Amino acid sequence: MPAWAIILIVFGCLIVFLGIIFAIWWISTYNGLIKLRNNAEEGYSTMDVSMKKRYDLIPNLVETVKGFAKHEKETLEGVMEARYACMSANDPEERAQKENMLAGTLKTLFSVTENYPQLKADANFNSLQNTLKELETEIASSRKYYNGCVKMLNNKIEMFPSNLVANHYHFEKKVLFEIVDEIERQAPQVKF
Repeated sequence: MPAWAIILIVFGCLIVFLGIIFAIWWISTYNGLIKLRNNAEEGYSTMDVSMKKRYDLIPNLVETVKGFAKHEKETLEGVMEARYACMSANDPEERAQKENMLAGTLKTLFSVTENYPQLKADANFNSLQNTLKELETEIASSRKYYNGCVKMLNNKIEMFPSNLVANHYHFEKKVLFEIVDEIERQAPQVKF
């Protein structure tokens, strides 16, 4: 067999071998992107379930406060408006903004309750408040998980060489669920 034929066969086998390696890498990268996207969607869904529980709890909390604080109508209406705004948000970015607004109105609601010692002593109110605290902890944990999944997905979408696969299949970066209001980023001042 002539030397050129052997070189041609070896070169052909090398090209086939590299093609197989490239195909395996491509498929593996694509599947990794799908897994990361599904993890981010699952994280958002988990967070959504906790937020839905909170939305369902808020009317009960507002009604309990209403019984004690009849002249705080504006505050109570603000809480309910923020709740409805959150429930109607369509995408994660809009949802994050509305959630920050709701958190602010809930803080206002709890500051109002400070003026009513009999309300703070009410067992029903305390139970609702404790349930809300537990839900806030769940939401914070699920936000952290969601943001971690989104970060991993966004990194894979942007980093070379996986960005070649991501761009080919039109993977898009997801938005982190973060604090939008600069006031909430500041540490509270404690004064005695």
